[in-house]
Amino acid sequence: MITNADGTSSTEPSRISLEKNWHIQSSCKLRDGGEQISRVGYKTSGWLATTVPHTVLGAQIDAKLFPDPFYGMNLRAIPGMTYPIGKIFSNMPMPDDSPYKCSWWYRTEVSLPAHLKDKYSWLHFDGINYRANIWVNGKQIANVDQIAGAYRLYEFDVRDALRPGSSNAVAVEIFAPTETDLGINFVDWNPMPADKAMGLWRPVYLTFGGPVSVRWPAVSTRFTDDTLKTAELTVTGELRNATEQPMSGIAEVVLEGIGRLSQQVTLAANEQRSVVFAPEDYPKLRLENPKLWWPYPLGEQTLYKVEMRFVANGESSDAATAKFGIREITDEKNPNGYELLRINHHNILIRGGGWAPDMFLRTDTERIENEMRHVRNLGLNTIRLEGKLETDEFFDLADRYGILVMAGWCCCDHWEHWDKWTAADHDISKASQSSQILRLRSHPSMLVWLNGSDNPPPADVESDYISILKQYRWPNPFISSASATPTTVTGQSGVKMTGPYDYVPPSYWLVDPGHWGGAWGFNTETSPGPAPPLLSSIEKFIPKQNLWPHDDVWNFHAGLGSFGQTKIFDDAMAAMYGAPTSLADYERKAQAMTYEGERAMFEAFARNKYNSTGVIQWMLNNAWPSVIWHLYDYYLVPGGGYFGAKKANELVHAQYSYDDRSIVVVNGLYQLQRGLRLRVRVFDLSSKERFNDTKIVDLGPDAVAKLPAIPDIADLSSPFFVRLDLSDAAGKTLSSNFYWVPTQLPELDFEKSN
Repeated sequence: MITNADGTSSTEPSRISLEKNWHIQSSCKLRDGGEQISRVGYKTSGWLATTVPHTVLGAQIDAKLFPDPFYGMNLRAIPGMTYPIGKIFSNMPMPDDSPYKCSWWYRTEVSLPAHLKDKYSWLHFDGINYRANIWVNGKQIANVDQIAGAYRLYEFDVRDALRPGSSNAVAVEIFAPTETDLGINFVDWNPMPADKAMGLWRPVYLTFGGPVSVRWPAVSTRFTDDTLKTAELTVTGELRNATEQPMSGIAEVVLEGIGRLSQQVTLAANEQRSVVFAPEDYPKLRLENPKLWWPYPLGEQTLYKVEMRFVANGESSDAATAKFGIREITDEKNPNGYELLRINHHNILIRGGGWAPDMFLRTDTERIENEMRHVRNLGLNTIRLEGKLETDEFFDLADRYGILVMAGWCCCDHWEHWDKWTAADHDISKASQSSQILRLRSHPSMLVWLNGSDNPPPADVESDYISILKQYRWPNPFISSASATPTTVTGQSGVKMTGPYDYVPPSYWLVDPGHWGGAWGFNTETSPGPAPPLLSSIEKFIPKQNLWPHDDVWNFHAGLGSFGQTKIFDDAMAAMYGAPTSLADYERKAQAMTYEGERAMFEAFARNKYNSTGVIQWMLNNAWPSVIWHLYDYYLVPGGGYFGAKKANELVHAQYSYDDRSIVVVNGLYQLQRGLRLRVRVFDLSSKERFNDTKIVDLGPDAVAKLPAIPDIADLSSPFFVRLDLSDAAGKTLSSNFYWVPTQLPELDFEKSN
């Protein structure tokens, strides 16, 4: 027993992770059913030992039952990988001879201390893909009619099934998603695993407490004016009465560094309800001169802790905690109707990349943290998740590192086949939305929620999604989809996803007249195309005999569909730099192309802010070793595109404009920059200096200064070179940039560019 600050006593609620000691087996190899399998002492000889979370195939891969699936064509040798190469497996039925056509059992045993026998007990599943029957100690607690949906969070009252003071068995029979389920899909980024990611792909755990549970505390912020001196906080959380009679008690909130709040609450039998602490009722929630949370590198990432507790009859029934930041994210449409996001009453140019988890959904928090470091080093401020909503640890790291997150549902599978949805699909989609909004709403890193991806949902589905966002007090903007398609519910989205996704020359982003994927508006996914890794990485996943010239093995490690090769990129290379004579020659030229391509894209959007309001590079990373769409490869090794993006996203940056030969200085900070010294030089192909000029530049906060164009220079070679050097008033170098530029820009066929 412990004594709380208000004099009440409690036994602290407990959480027991069910991470270890799991075994899995195909039901096709078993005769027993759930009642027998979930008995303590059931023999699991011949089963595969694993941990949770793990998909079925992920567990098999980690147990090395198959050769390295990332090497060569090994992935295709896994049983069940018979679907046509380049096709989206999520939209196809599981082959009849696939070992994953059968259901699979997950089983574990856990000993529970005797003192928990008087506690209310809850069994949690944070991710089941896709359907399941759940058994505890020989008793079925849920079936496939109740358990369906990869993104739902499940919580079951297991008081009558658990046996504190002894061993307990949990058994879960899991069925893979079908082609008409709201499952998990990689679209055209990489192949889909043979098991369609079936399994327990997120944590499983037990919690114990009193009759009223507390879940999902969150704190939102509203600043009273642009000075940011006064912040009004609102605290919310979810209460659930697990009894058959009304329960009265005190909902109590403790905010780190702020104080304690409480209110009287009465819950009806089995009622679930949100509880809200608003600043108009609690003056302590009106803060003067608070420490704020900012995206990196615009300020500190100050985090606070909130604890919500329910006290009944002098005892704490349950408590939950969360971290929060004092920050406000809003949106508006700029004069051209483009989506403009704002952080703490400041405009912010979104510079991001699309995220891919491991192909087999294996979790590695250390790896994620290393990727967050890459994001910072790249000068990016945002990660976009299209489905595959990441772990709690991912969002905690995003909070700590100051990386904003765009999240929402996936395209190109049953998630967007609304005309084929059943009533059950509608229910699953709403339950999935509710689960994820509750889970994510407390994180200061959450930027915006997308209710659709390539297409917006129909009016009834969009209205359902919005009702859930409002019900659970989502504190951030939401958008109908990642595309420009308007809806009858919310109108114009203000964003576009026009591409391009394949190679375009550096000039593309600035010479686009405003109809395609160039540097205007908010492009939610686009790219200058393939990104061949360094030779040292290529040799890790392409067999020696397939290294050169490119063949089907190379193409297998590209994308799906029309992205299943690098021909456009390769043809451009031959035209600009000459046909490569070896893999080493190809890799050298490819790094120059990706450096130049990524730099040009990010520079163009920065020059045009805030007519351009955001750009998401497709993609940031890969789910497996790939030759397309990344800023660093699967082994986390940076290539040319990485350093091009890093150069473009310097905090204070000097850049060349391909469209009009002007020089531009971009301030990515909210502080005034005075007395900057910019030196501009032009060299011909023999390195002879043909132009030299120096300007003094004063640059306002978050501003862009466009300087005169480089004048015409007689008899200038093609290409010519431009060198820019920017220093502060004290002589410290802020930016140094070097370009190789043709005297005649390539002619673009925009109709074919996207």
